[in-house]
Amino acid sequence: MKKLALLLSFAFVAGVAGAQETKTANPDKTAAMAAEKTHDVKAEVVSFDAAKSTLTIKGDKENKTVPVEGKAVAALKDVKPGAKLTLVCKDDAAGMHQAVVDVKPSADKK
Repeated sequence: MKKLALLLSFAFVAGVAGAQETKTANPDKTAAMAAEKTHDVKAEVVSFDAAKSTLTIKGDKENKTVPVEGKAVAALKDVKPGAKLTLVCKDDAAGMHQAVVDVKPSADKK
């Protein structure tokens, strides 16, 4: 019986010690998250829905509705349909578009 109690106490202590072990952050993953990929897109605004945080832009064949995040939401509140802007878009790890995160006035003045 003493051996069983001793064995259980060792198992308990090992479990507690393992639970207190802290994990260190993977520096490669942290750096990748910090260096968020973005790209610029020149677009013409069709409409902006502040309630849904979406922006509809004019496309070659059809219009596209994209999500809007961060300071881009506030920047688009006063934008009118037909406005030409440069949108800063956030990409995922595969390079696919995720959301509009910033808005710049378009350099084109035609």
